[in-house]
Amino acid sequence: MRICMIAYTFYESDGRVLMYAEALSKRGDHVDVIALSRERQPFLEHLNSVNVYRIQKRTYNEKGKLSYAVKLVRFLINSGLLLTRQHLKEPYDLIHVHSVPDFEVFAGLIPKLNGAKIILDIHDIIPEFFAAKFNQAKNSLMFNLLVLVEKISCAFSDHVIIANDLWQKRLISRSVSEDACSVILNYPDPEMFHPLPKARKDDRFVIVYPGSLNWHQGLDIAIKAFNHIKDAIPMAVLDIYGQGGEKKELLCLISKLELENRIFIKQNVPTRAIPQIIANADLGIVPKRAVSFGNEAFSTKILEFMAVGVPVLVSATKIDQYYFSDSLVKFFRPGDYIDMAENILLLSKDKKLRKNLTKNALKFIETNNWGVKKRQYFKIIDSLTKKSSCS
Repeated sequence: MRICMIAYTFYESDGRVLMYAEALSKRGDHVDVIALSRERQPFLEHLNSVNVYRIQKRTYNEKGKLSYAVKLVRFLINSGLLLTRQHLKEPYDLIHVHSVPDFEVFAGLIPKLNGAKIILDIHDIIPEFFAAKFNQAKNSLMFNLLVLVEKISCAFSDHVIIANDLWQKRLISRSVSEDACSVILNYPDPEMFHPLPKARKDDRFVIVYPGSLNWHQGLDIAIKAFNHIKDAIPMAVLDIYGQGGEKKELLCLISKLELENRIFIKQNVPTRAIPQIIANADLGIVPKRAVSFGNEAFSTKILEFMAVGVPVLVSATKIDQYYFSDSLVKFFRPGDYIDMAENILLLSKDKKLRKNLTKNALKFIETNNWGVKKRQYFKIIDSLTKKSSCS
């Protein structure tokens, strides 16, 4: 089967896109991916039998709606042209489009007219995502327009995949039928995310956050919490890996609190480098705000920490309480940096608590990982294309 994936993302750093592509490639499908490019990356690269076409550079400097929209539209045009050209040479059976944005599905217009099936994979539910990103109310014109785009994009698609159960209910209520919408979480791939020994030998207490640097992720809350416990845990450091619109503000806050030698914001790293970074940590953190988008956005990082065997401190958002219990993660009150600080202090002192969380989490991961759940994805693919899986 010939499959093309389109994603406005950096392929090597997006675990969801990467795990789909490699799973299909390993079972014998031909997989092309159209994605973003970093400096000095080749236009075409073959990675683990996946052909990655990098068509557009991106910098994380979008503070306005127009600048962000222009980049998305440009990617739509460029990806559509390349996809059409490739399809006319040798037709694809299926186009798997990863959103943001939803309207990227229309890059597959010509292949669809020529018989290819279209999957829209919604990583982040767009109206809520943009409302949070640009501080828009849910009764605003922009929000309602995005809901309309969502409906049209879902109608154009042959199947919709959504990243969590709460968003599936929302999507079914306004944009898609239940039988045309499936939930697939961002499960960790056990070939990458599994218990690993620490590669460091020191007395530091290393706290790690790998992910986007957006406001709803609550990194400013984590920095304030760290400041509150910096003297109580003098060997503690906080390593933050990622890019995003709040990076400048976070660096200013770190400087204001004079924590430059304790908190470090580092660049994004490839997905394959994350497991060892997590393994070197003593504690993972997910400090999301429980407001609007952040309250319902599932945190891939939680399952990744669990799979590698590192305890995780999690903001008690609606979505994370939906999937996890106190026996799997340690919760703190969302937005409360004092409560977060007190829980960091507790976890730093209580090795037994950390050990129990890790033990329970690893048991949970045995049945909640991509190695098990990818069969659901294959079933969707094969039912659309009427081909049998060889998984």
